[in-house]
Amino acid sequence: MEYTILIVDDEATQRKVLSGFLKKQGYKIYEASSGNQAIEIASKNIIDLVITDFKMPDISGIEVLKLVRSINPEIAVIIMTAFGTIETAVEAMREGAYNYLTKPINLDELELLINRTFERQRLVSENKLLKEQLIERLTFPGIVSQSAAMENVLNTASRVARSKASVLIRGESGTGKELIAKAIHFNSQRKEKPFIAVNCAALNENLLESELFGHEKGAFTGADKQRRGRFELADGGTIFLDEIGDIPLATQVKLLRVLQEQQFERVGGSETIKVDVRIIAATNRNLEDLIKAGTFREDLYYRLNVVTIDIPPLRNRREDIPALLEYFLKKFASEQKRDNIAFSKEAWELLLRYNYPGNIRELENIVQRAVILSRQNLITTNELPQVVKEFQKEGDLQKPEMLTSLPAQVEKLEKELIFEALRLTNGNQSKAAEMLGISERNLRYKLKKWGVK
Repeated sequence: MEYTILIVDDEATQRKVLSGFLKKQGYKIYEASSGNQAIEIASKNIIDLVITDFKMPDISGIEVLKLVRSINPEIAVIIMTAFGTIETAVEAMREGAYNYLTKPINLDELELLINRTFERQRLVSENKLLKEQLIERLTFPGIVSQSAAMENVLNTASRVARSKASVLIRGESGTGKELIAKAIHFNSQRKEKPFIAVNCAALNENLLESELFGHEKGAFTGADKQRRGRFELADGGTIFLDEIGDIPLATQVKLLRVLQEQQFERVGGSETIKVDVRIIAATNRNLEDLIKAGTFREDLYYRLNVVTIDIPPLRNRREDIPALLEYFLKKFASEQKRDNIAFSKEAWELLLRYNYPGNIRELENIVQRAVILSRQNLITTNELPQVVKEFQKEGDLQKPEMLTSLPAQVEKLEKELIFEALRLTNGNQSKAAEMLGISERNLRYKLKKWGVK
């Protein structure tokens, strides 16, 4: 790191000696012949350390110290004085100087003092950063992570929570998008107000519009009374719109108006309702592709996408798997009132190796199932789903002695493609076969051959 030092002294010779010496040590140097010039330089440039004379014609080194630290309290200051009295040193240290030197300056002593100053600054900065990260981390109860990737997600979420900006959370199904949205809300100034979640993919166009904006009595068949929508219920708080990519275009127009003007009308009504709502949206789809296809409005995308948080899939943050397994094991063991339950070595290794296409939601379900099915306090491979055990068999194909077997490698690739197609189609064999370009009968034959149900 290149540190910047400002040398302040009305004696030109003294400045040149110090400047030349410190430049040879690799520091970037600014020079000031007066206290006022020093303040001007410090206000326009990033300065790490000020070395200033105590006695100068315009303002003293103590005044320079005070003014510099008012610009940036993290700037370190060393006072130089020809009046090496105890009173001078005490005054300088009391006002916040890191240390002082007496003239004539011993260059070796100066170098040592500068090194100590920057080392102290580095330690203070690291300590401050660690404290900030600890504070950020502790404000997200219920989120289990040890990976650097998730720490970046949580730190971003913590910083954006303090703002009013709209947030777009992207990630595969089961990665915990709603949990991050809740964490943002409950770490914001809106935490005392409601957090309202809406799954946009679960409702058709008419029901979704009524759900979001409410409706008046008689607005449509079955509307026997007035109903407040989710935006009204979330007033002052946060609304979480999950699967935002599934919102119909007509509803997108109304949603855009809420984002722009914070107002809307209920379905079948004419009264304009004003709200103060923060929107956090989430999707597992590529909105840029939907924009190109003409099914998602570009202006709405940019309104929602003020801050983006990308949650990585579990397979890309495998460091989190052991902690998640332990967390859910403890949770479900407690629910079942079973103490001292644990995974067998074989089951543990299988669970660590598995790729979890359903992410944390799938991991949680696997652990819950295992706890319920286990008859003893040891969860074995018998309690694990077939898909986890099948994944182990795929791993066997990667052993060195089998790498030369072309049929084995072809079968492994076939499995990967078929399992991925089934995941993308939510287990629909007809659609998966169509996606793969094979017959449904052929697909079923292969699944039966591999023992996959």
